[in-house]
Amino acid sequence: MELEKSMRLNMLFDFYQPLLTTKQNDYLQLYYADDYSLGEIADEYQVSRQAVYDNIKRSTQLLENYEKKLHLYDDYHNREQAADHLNAYIQKKYPDDQTLVRLASKLLTLEEE
Repeated sequence: MELEKSMRLNMLFDFYQPLLTTKQNDYLQLYYADDYSLGEIADEYQVSRQAVYDNIKRSTQLLENYEKKLHLYDDYHNREQAADHLNAYIQKKYPDDQTLVRLASKLLTLEEE
């Protein structure tokens, strides 16, 4: 469960990072992406562990609020699932149609950019 939460927050961070302050960016990057502890971040920025905890908690709530309003992560996830279903269908029904395989691959490449 904790791993799922961490992965989700990393994805939300990727989508909404430009909307955060520099300090929010730094703390979330260190905590979720670089796996720093609250104490390590506190030492790095010369603040209390409680200050780091409060900032991370507010920042993650902010990411969740952005997602509730904008749905960027959910929409991305739904497109990824649809692309997986499309590829599975193509491989099952049209494995020799190289044009179709190439077009579906191009769609996936566009999504990753």
